Amino acid sequence: MSIVKFWSRTADNQNRFEDLMGPHIDHLYRLSYRFTGSREDAEDLVQDLLLKLYPRQQEIESIEKLRPWLARVLYRLFIDRVRQGGRSVLSAVEDSEAPDDQMDQAAGIEALVEGTLTQERLLESFALLNEDQRALLALHDIEGYTLAELADVLDTPIGTLKSRLNRSRTRLRKLLSREPFQESRRVNS
Repeated sequence: MSIVKFWSRTADNQNRFEDLMGPHIDHLYRLSYRFTGSREDAEDLVQDLLLKLYPRQQEIESIEKLRPWLARVLYRLFIDRVRQGGRSVLSAVEDSEAPDDQMDQAAGIEALVEGTLTQERLLESFALLNEDQRALLALHDIEGYTLAELADVLDTPIGTLKSRLNRSRTRLRKLLSREPFQESRRVNS
């Protein structure tokens, strides 16, 4: 095979892969971010997923419901990384973005500070959940997957998912109801 034919075929495959995966990249990144709690880890996870899927392009093209299938593969890749003892998935969330688009001038600073603190607290509590709880809440409560879809994605019975979802929500509520500032973060006078 000549180098021109090889290059042409490779470029066509790359374009087809980009067309196939392009609409799902943002979703995969958001999901990955919710699993890992860190931008760097989320980017690495999505990149690893894409590298893993590129050689399987023909198989991917035949999948009817691609988004749930991709979520399942991403979740399993995440679990494999956690089991292999990669970087810590319980790292603190550094990038909390405060809502500042719709604030009126008078209450702007107060609302900004309160919103930032609330979001920080939620993200910190979410990061303290174990990997399974965080993944389940991200898929169901944030991304909007139904229990039936999750049963397929996670290969788990619906009844088990319901009880795990309940335990995860209960744990998150308990974490959110604890003292908002740890002693090391308090200002002592």
